[in-house]
Amino acid sequence: MMKERITIFHTNDLHSHFENWSQIHQFLTQERQQLEQAGEEVLLFDIGDHADRSHPLTEGSAGKRNVDLLNNAGYDAVTIGNNEGITFSYEELNDLYRDANFEVILANLFTAEGQRPDWARPYLIKTTKSGVKVGITAVTAEYPVFYEKLGWRISSAKDELKAQVRAMKEKVDIIILLSHLGIREDEWVAEECPEIDVIMGGHTHHVLENGRLHHNVLLAAAGKFGMYTGKVEIEYDHVSGTVSGKTATLYETGELPEAEDHTERWFEEGKQLLSNEITVLNQPIHHNPLEASSPLSHLLAEAVLDWCDADLSIVTGGLLLHPLEAGPVTEYDLHRILPHPINPCLVELSGSELKEVIRQSRHQNWPTTVIRGLGFRGTILGEFVFKELVEKDHQFYVGNEPVLAEKTYRVATVDMFTFGFFFPEMHRARKQYFMPEFLRDILKEKLKGYAR
Repeated sequence: MMKERITIFHTNDLHSHFENWSQIHQFLTQERQQLEQAGEEVLLFDIGDHADRSHPLTEGSAGKRNVDLLNNAGYDAVTIGNNEGITFSYEELNDLYRDANFEVILANLFTAEGQRPDWARPYLIKTTKSGVKVGITAVTAEYPVFYEKLGWRISSAKDELKAQVRAMKEKVDIIILLSHLGIREDEWVAEECPEIDVIMGGHTHHVLENGRLHHNVLLAAAGKFGMYTGKVEIEYDHVSGTVSGKTATLYETGELPEAEDHTERWFEEGKQLLSNEITVLNQPIHHNPLEASSPLSHLLAEAVLDWCDADLSIVTGGLLLHPLEAGPVTEYDLHRILPHPINPCLVELSGSELKEVIRQSRHQNWPTTVIRGLGFRGTILGEFVFKELVEKDHQFYVGNEPVLAEKTYRVATVDMFTFGFFFPEMHRARKQYFMPEFLRDILKEKLKGYAR
């Protein structure tokens, strides 16, 4: 055999969009079967963010059902994205892949003590029937503050990557990187690590229809939400001992053959897993995201204020997607109204910074602004709601005391307001993130024993 073809299928950033999974599963299973019957080598990888806790099935099973789906589709290896890494608790992530039939490759995650978790390995070498050795390594995006808060240590992806390439390059014929870093970082890697043959990427949800050669490294990526499945073909020349060709293709899920749809069943299963009752409401708690007086917005603002033990709190109505009806309230109900993987946060602001944040929050277009990313899983931002802040005669008061320019105030809010998109003051400020609790967990505590 002069030349050999190795086919690799890849997915990334599904974010628990299971409405596309039945078709993807069927496509991958059939394609693999056909190729393997023809004697070809086939590998299957996921590049992270397969699990997203905004779906009831992922939430109710702590991601375990995502692993089942990957098992059933015959994946060879996966890496993690930030949704696996920083939206599950330390214990949940440590247990997530316990029943995985595939390898988890991840070079830049360690315990607080500096040990690699026992469920992950920094690289993997696969040998084809003819003896070609394929080395695979993987890295994920760095969110050091969040990982540290959860009990992990995330190291420099680029440094780890270079170390793994050095460790592998004498042992393998082909090097593949599974990168949950984003397109710009992948381009940097292609420039800095010419030994890598193919980078399969994710995180920034970029779509590379036929891949892209960057410094002779093939970049491949399949967008987001299971809208595409990627295929990379590598041709290896046994005579010269080199990669003689590499191509990338994307398959659009909407154009794949119809498959038996399990979307509804998976949703109902998730709902059942979240059927635990929290409280019983005598009356509904109404909600309008565009009203500063919305009762549910005020309850959330109060819950965040108490949780963070702050002087005042700031939330928005758009965080809450529905009102709460009278009668039993289950964990599913709270998940439905607060599906976001968003954590509470305590920010320290001076009085003058606080006034500037209030001024910015009154931008007339903000309540109806459509928000994407930042962990937000709703649509519009909604009206800003303040707890323990009062304005009278053009003067702001916190706890009945006028706001003083030099005084420091403890402001309870949500993590997405600290990422720089909204308030530069909060981005720069000293802050404390509360993890792994999400807003729904905070509201749950508030509602326990609460009836109205």
